[in-house]
Amino acid sequence: MALHFSKQEFISRKKNTLKSMKEQNLDALLIFRQESMYWLTGYDTFGYVFFQTLILDKNGDTILLTRAPDLRQAQNTSNIENIKIWIDKDGSNPTNDLKQILNDLNLQNKNIGIEYEAYGMTGRNALRLNRSLENYCNIEDQSELITKLRVNKSNEELVYVKKAAELADRALDEAWRYTKAGASEAKILAEMQKVVLEGGGDYPANEYIIGSGKNALLCRYQSEKRNLSNIDQLSIEWAGTFKHYHSAMFRTIPVGKADPKHFKMHEACVEALSNCVKTLVPGNTAGQVFDAHAQTFDNLGFNKARMNACGYSLGSTFSPNWMDWPMLYTGNPFVITPGNVFFMHMILMDSDNNLAMNLGETYLVTEDGNERLGKQKLDLVIL
Repeated sequence: MALHFSKQEFISRKKNTLKSMKEQNLDALLIFRQESMYWLTGYDTFGYVFFQTLILDKNGDTILLTRAPDLRQAQNTSNIENIKIWIDKDGSNPTNDLKQILNDLNLQNKNIGIEYEAYGMTGRNALRLNRSLENYCNIEDQSELITKLRVNKSNEELVYVKKAAELADRALDEAWRYTKAGASEAKILAEMQKVVLEGGGDYPANEYIIGSGKNALLCRYQSEKRNLSNIDQLSIEWAGTFKHYHSAMFRTIPVGKADPKHFKMHEACVEALSNCVKTLVPGNTAGQVFDAHAQTFDNLGFNKARMNACGYSLGSTFSPNWMDWPMLYTGNPFVITPGNVFFMHMILMDSDNNLAMNLGETYLVTEDGNERLGKQKLDLVIL
C-alpha cells in the first residue's frame, strides 16, 4: 500500500472522527468527500466523480462502496480492507447496494450523518440516497464533521505542505524566467507546471489561473492563450502541490513597463497583506482577517476594486478546486488556531482603467503568530 502517513497518524485521525461522531450522537457516517476519504484512510482516486461512499460506523468499521475500476485503486493506496463493488448497468442504483450494507451493519432506525457537501454527491445522487433511506433511518447533514478535523494540520502533514511551498517558489522562478514581451502564456504555464512535476509534485486540484491584457483582471482559468504584448500585464495564480497538499501564490507582473497606477495598487496590496498577516494569529477570527484586508483597501480608495473574500484554508484537496474550508470573509466566526494553513490573496481589479494587481502568499499559523511558507520576494517585478 502506498500510504503517505504513519499507521499511528491514521489511528489518531479515526479516533478523533469517532469522538466527533459520538458527540453528534451518530451511529454511522456516510463519507462522500474525497478529501475526507484520503485523510481518513489514504484512499487516492478521482473515482468520486461517480457514486462512491465510505461508511464508518461508531465501532470503527469502514466499508468502501465503489465501482470496479477503483477496487485496486483502494487496495493499493488505502488501509481499507472491506471493499464492495456496485455494478455498472442500465438503470443501476448504487443506493440499493448501500442500503444492504447498512442492513448488514444493523443501522436501521439509527442516526446516520451524511457528507452532502461533496463534488460526487450530485443532485441526482442526493435524491436517490434520500429516497432510499426514507423511513429507514434518521439522517442529517454532517458535511463538515471531518472537514473541521482536517483544518488543523499535523506535523506529518506539514512536511508535505512545506514541500508544496518549495515547489511553488520554483514555479515563480520559472514564471519570471519566461515572462517577456512576445512570450506565450502557454509556454509560461508549461514551464511552471513542469518544475512542480519534476520536483516530485502533483497536478493541482484546479488549473493555474493565467491571464494577460484584459484577461489579467480575471480570477478564473479560461482557455484563451495569447502572446504578451510589448507593454502588458500578466496575472498568475498557482500552487505547488505535493501528495495533494497545496501551497498557493498570486502575482501580477507588468511587462515592458508598469502603469503608474500599478505601483499604487501594488503598494496597497503589500500594505493589505501586511495587515492581514498581523491579524492572522491564534485567537482572532477569520472574519477579522478579512476586515483588516477590506479596511486597508477601502482607506486607500480601492473599495470598488477589491473582492469580498481574501483567502481560504489550504490542505489536501481534489479537483475541481484547491480552496478548502474555512474562507476569509467578513463575519466568519472561525477561530484561528496553530496548525491552520491559509492562503491570503490581495486582489485589485480596476475595470475603469483595465488594470490588475494581485499578491498572494500561504501562511502557517504558529503558537505565537504565523510563518510565510513561500520564500520569494514580494516586490513588484517588471519584466
